[in-house]
Amino acid sequence: MLYPYTYATSPFDLVGWDGFLYPYALSIYDFEPITGRIHQPPPVHQTFQAWGFVICSFVPRLFDYHPLAIPAPYNHSNIDSDEVLYYAEGEFMSRKGIDRGSFTLHMGGLPHGPHPGTVEKSIGAKATEEYAVMLDTFKPLYVTTQALQYVDAAYPMSWTPSES
Repeated sequence: MLYPYTYATSPFDLVGWDGFLYPYALSIYDFEPITGRIHQPPPVHQTFQAWGFVICSFVPRLFDYHPLAIPAPYNHSNIDSDEVLYYAEGEFMSRKGIDRGSFTLHMGGLPHGPHPGTVEKSIGAKATEEYAVMLDTFKPLYVTTQALQYVDAAYPMSWTPSES
């Protein structure tokens, strides 16, 4: 549950306010990550950092532009963090069957990455039009009973070949 906290006075009322409280909103539509000739590491998507977690924003951007680059991210395991991804809108190059509003949860140590066939499909792609937000925690994430209603029970098996 979220609780509001209201300051007695506005931090904007101070002369020389240095911004430590950050009492404003940042639109994901204004975020622009670093791009490069080869695949950039996840911190280029990092938007915020706090004790115990980081928030990354995946937004429309050019893909890697080296002629031999493979834009799809590589398979990996986050050994020291749990990862939650919220897919807001767009075409998600590395995933199949992801819709607007989907959540995925990758517990620490769970191998994950592009779905079968998406790496090959990404070759030659120039850009992405996705909007997604990722939370990486550096302590175990405890999933509440209330959050379980959003879990896609079929998601862990989505990397297996379809029977069709």
